[in-house]
Amino acid sequence: MASDLKSDTVGSVVRRTAARLDSDGVPTAKLDAELLVAHVLGVSRAGLAIERDRTLTRREQERVAELADRRAAREPLQYVVGEWGFRRLTLTVDERALIPRPETETVVERCLVLIASLDAPRVLDVGTGSGAIALAIADEHPGARVTGIDVSQDALSLARENAGRTGLEIELLQVDMLAGIPGSDWDLAVSNPPYVRPDEKAGLAPEVVEWEPHVALFDGGHTERLVRDAARALRPGAALVLESFDERARAVAELLRGMGFVDVAVTRDLAGRDRVVEGRRPT
Repeated sequence: MASDLKSDTVGSVVRRTAARLDSDGVPTAKLDAELLVAHVLGVSRAGLAIERDRTLTRREQERVAELADRRAAREPLQYVVGEWGFRRLTLTVDERALIPRPETETVVERCLVLIASLDAPRVLDVGTGSGAIALAIADEHPGARVTGIDVSQDALSLARENAGRTGLEIELLQVDMLAGIPGSDWDLAVSNPPYVRPDEKAGLAPEVVEWEPHVALFDGGHTERLVRDAARALRPGAALVLESFDERARAVAELLRGMGFVDVAVTRDLAGRDRVVEGRRPT
């Protein structure tokens, strides 16, 4: 595609790119084509309507074609454009960490509710990845003292880049969640742990299984270990918030109850699926 270019308008380039992506099996071809063209032009997707009759330069067309080649190979759109929005933040994203997803914004929302009454809560983000959860909490609760841990040095380097990009201060440490939660006086622990079963790998989209880091995807007992550690490491009255998925969320809620957590609740995401499990250590 990159070598077959002609002078064309925004509207024509979007249509041509969408057709190409559709032919390669990209399920959101039209949306992705619009976002790729908008990214190259430095405008919002809504701004494309204003630009629809503009003729792209040859270099702009080449750039769209280069990005479309990557997306056609089923590289996630977020990695292709190199950044993505998460709550009030725009974060750098690449294959070093999972893509921040809308359902995880619900996790942050529950965290903020649970620490709203505390002036300077100590918050631990377990498996911080890109830093999305940690940075969003630091952004929306300026008094929070947030620490993010991850086993992956690559993920931590990305989180540091995002801390610099957003101007937010968080502590980042290389710690394996399976080695236990560091410290014992947290007011809140939060995690989007690996919760995909290995036998579900075949059902994952190519964008997920071929590109996102498997260490952050596939469950190796992480949730159960995290709940057990949190029962020890959290202060009395402190909260634990976990992302889970649909039918598994209820099992995680029972796990929390079995470990003595109280006020256990399950919150649905914007799609109406059980997504966030929370509980408090008894006082």
